[in-house]
Amino acid sequence: MTSDEVVRLIARFEAGTLPKPEWSHRAHLAVALWYASRMPFEQALAVVRAGIQKINAAHGVVTTPAGGYHETITRFYVRLACGYVAEEEGTGGADWGARLDRLLARYGDRDLPLKHYTKDLLMSAEARFGWVEPDLRPLAIA
Repeated sequence: MTSDEVVRLIARFEAGTLPKPEWSHRAHLAVALWYASRMPFEQALAVVRAGIQKINAAHGVVTTPAGGYHETITRFYVRLACGYVAEEEGTGGADWGARLDRLLARYGDRDLPLKHYTKDLLMSAEARFGWVEPDLRPLAIA
C-alpha cells in the first residue's frame, strides 16, 4: 500500500464508504496505525471502534455473540499499534506505506491474538462485547 492509498483508505473509513472487499485485515491495521500515530490510546480506540461500527452498519453487518464487531480484537490491535508507534517515535516518517509495511511485518499475523488468548475465550460473547485480558500470554506493550 502506498502513502496515497493509505490516505484514501482513511478518508473512506471516516466517511463509512469503504467497500466491504477492501475492509481487510491489512486495512484494519492501517487504520489502527493512522490513529495511533495521531492520538493517545483511548482516543484512538474510540475513533477506530466508531469507524468499524459505522462501516459494519453500512454493510449490514450486525453484531451478535458470534459475529460482527469484536471489542477485544479491536482493542488488542489498537494497543499493538500504539505500542509500535511509541517504539518508532522519531523514525516513523511520512511514508505511510513503509510504516504500514513495518507494522505488518511485526504484527500482521491474523492469528496473533491466538498467541495471547485461547480460541474459546477470544471467540466468546464476553470478548466480542467487551475487553477481556489474555489468558495465555499478557500483552507487553502500551
